[in-house]
Amino acid sequence: MAEAADFQGMTPSPARRRRRRTGALLAGAPLLAALTLFGGSPGYASQQAPAADAIGTNTVDVAVNSLTPSAPSDGDTVTVTGTLTNDSKQTVTNAHVALRVGSALSRRSSIDNASRHAAGGVPDGREIGGKYAKKISKLAPGATQGFSLSVPVKELDLGADGVYQLGVALTGQTATQAYQQTLGIQRTFLPWQPEAAETKTKTTYLWPLISQTHLTAETGSDEQQTRVFHDDSLAKEIAPGGRLQQMLSLGTALDVTWVVDPDLLASVDAMTRPYKIKKPDGTETNGKNQAVAKQWLNDLKNAVSDRKVVALPFADPDLASLAHNGTKVTGSLGHLKDATDAASTTVETVLHVKPDTSYAWPADGAIDPSIVNVATSAGADTVIARSDSLQERNNLPYTPSAARPIGSGTTAVVTDARLSEAFQGDMTKAEDSTLAVQQFLAQSLTINLQEPDNERNIVVAPQRMPSASQAQSMAQAIKADQDSSWSESEDLAAATKAKPDPEATTRVPSSRFYPSYLRKQQLPQSAFQAIQDTQTKLTNFQVILSDPSRVVTPFGRAMDRQMSTSWRGRPAEAEAYRDGVADYLTALTKQVRLIEKSEAKLSGRSATIPVTVQNNLVQGVEHLVLRLTSTNGTRLKIGDGPYDEQQVKVAGGHSQSVKFTTTSNANGRVPVFAQLYTEDGQPYGAAVRFDVNVTEITPTVMLVMAGGVLLLVLAGFRMYTQRKRAAAQRAEEGPDDGQNGESGSEPGEGDPEQPSDPTPDTAPESTDPSGTGERVDR
Repeated sequence: MAEAADFQGMTPSPARRRRRRTGALLAGAPLLAALTLFGGSPGYASQQAPAADAIGTNTVDVAVNSLTPSAPSDGDTVTVTGTLTNDSKQTVTNAHVALRVGSALSRRSSIDNASRHAAGGVPDGREIGGKYAKKISKLAPGATQGFSLSVPVKELDLGADGVYQLGVALTGQTATQAYQQTLGIQRTFLPWQPEAAETKTKTTYLWPLISQTHLTAETGSDEQQTRVFHDDSLAKEIAPGGRLQQMLSLGTALDVTWVVDPDLLASVDAMTRPYKIKKPDGTETNGKNQAVAKQWLNDLKNAVSDRKVVALPFADPDLASLAHNGTKVTGSLGHLKDATDAASTTVETVLHVKPDTSYAWPADGAIDPSIVNVATSAGADTVIARSDSLQERNNLPYTPSAARPIGSGTTAVVTDARLSEAFQGDMTKAEDSTLAVQQFLAQSLTINLQEPDNERNIVVAPQRMPSASQAQSMAQAIKADQDSSWSESEDLAAATKAKPDPEATTRVPSSRFYPSYLRKQQLPQSAFQAIQDTQTKLTNFQVILSDPSRVVTPFGRAMDRQMSTSWRGRPAEAEAYRDGVADYLTALTKQVRLIEKSEAKLSGRSATIPVTVQNNLVQGVEHLVLRLTSTNGTRLKIGDGPYDEQQVKVAGGHSQSVKFTTTSNANGRVPVFAQLYTEDGQPYGAAVRFDVNVTEITPTVMLVMAGGVLLLVLAGFRMYTQRKRAAAQRAEEGPDDGQNGESGSEPGEGDPEQPSDPTPDTAPESTDPSGTGERVDR
């Protein structure tokens, strides 16, 4: 971040020059006193004191565990507590621990440099000794001893407003170095501005409620669709003392802008009802933390009832991964739009407040043109960037306001990198927490002192998922900053609408400046391809369901979770989650299938062939078409051609047999394929192949038919011979009176009966195998 003293050619104001002169005098006085102490002449001091200090400063570890008040005013007493640990193998004797006040630091970069050299080295500043020091008569090797130093502010003799180095030093001697020397020192910062600034810095603090993915895509078959969690780790986070419970409790007492991931709300809300926990062996057990979830949600509702709430897209999708790898896969951006739409609905349903969904927050605030384009493609018009990404190039002598117009109606809210990263380290030790808090306040005050008459709007965006100890340190620093004389809080919406600084940079860096460490953490293109493959399968599945919402909603949100920023740095876990979602969807689609068939025997010219569709889902399926296709339409027709189709509708947990009319024209075995299709013509599931053995014109049938023909011929011949014999007899006897020469009886009377049609060689409908094959209905 640019600032006045960091650039050559900048002329400080008269007031600043006066402050610098005062600081120089204060810094010089302790140095002269030290030179006199070590021998009365500068030459002696330069030859002796630094050498002794350089040798001894690593002997004892000095830890500053607390400093109160963090930003003192006139009349206050500064109290510093900590511990002394002898890391050497020699006993320290005749020692004392005291505060040392160094010179004021006028630049933010000076604070950075001082923090990197906070421990060890040559002691600096003036010692506040006498009654304000604590004597340490003996400190054995490896021993630890606590201390507490209380000094009235007036004794510190602080000058003009500014940030002063405050050190805690142990001075003593050892057996091998039997003279007074500094054996250990720890430095921190003391912000000093006793009177309220005429123009305060307006500071916005983002307070994130974000967690990792906890819900699977699986749901129970009951009406409530009981949700299934990977494990019970979310319950630990929201339980008393847990990370999210600490975030909620601490944030309630602060003036902050809540930034929430709707997926967290949906997950905790699901936990307020009966839920399941998936064990490593694949079995499930009942969750038991409904009361904890209800309490956390109730506390959150109360905390945000009159506050601004910013909702990220559902599951906090990784915008940079989408921009750099996801856009190469067709359809990926559609998931971002769905996640944005789901965000508002989820927050309103769970918290009963209308959130602001106009913000996009890329990982670590790093942006490039492609990230901005993706971030705004789903409706967001403000991107939360960070100052180490959108760096100043105009040599500004101060830290500019956060809001920047970056083109196309988009605003970048540029958060301050130093303040935002202040608590990313390990804050479990009191020493680390205290130093981080004091450095945060020192940077905040320096921002105000850069341009005391120029009101600025500064935004602080910490890491997405602070630990409990980090959250406690953050809260302590924010509370002190809000109570300070130089800063006042405002919400994110106000900071976004603030008048932009015309001198601040608005140029978005190109993609080649995107940090390599962040690029290595991105989701690969293969991840987005896997997500899209799952989406395609879901689309084909949902069209056959009588109640698609039971599947579309949980799987849609699960695909949002697959793109979450929380997967950064965890590629194996991300892949396992994607595979789990895909495998579960595949298992569901296989619940609707065709039953395998054995060979079917067709022993008549026409018959019906049954094909069974099984639905093991809880809900019914419809909008399916079953097609039966003959591979030899000449020998075996299905319906009026080589194939036939029928609509299929099967209730949940049932099976249905669909019958097709067939016609055979010749003997032989014909392969037949049964395949389900969606109404738009997409194949559904695997095809089932079986053979139809056509046996309509068999040798037995031929013999029966030949016998019938022979009988007819013989009967005709007999009738012919009988008639000839009768005619000859009448010719010999002569004609009778009153007769016309015709026989008195009808031709054929007394002849054998005509043979009937042969009995059909077909069996009643049966789905069970019969003999070597399956018989079908005619």
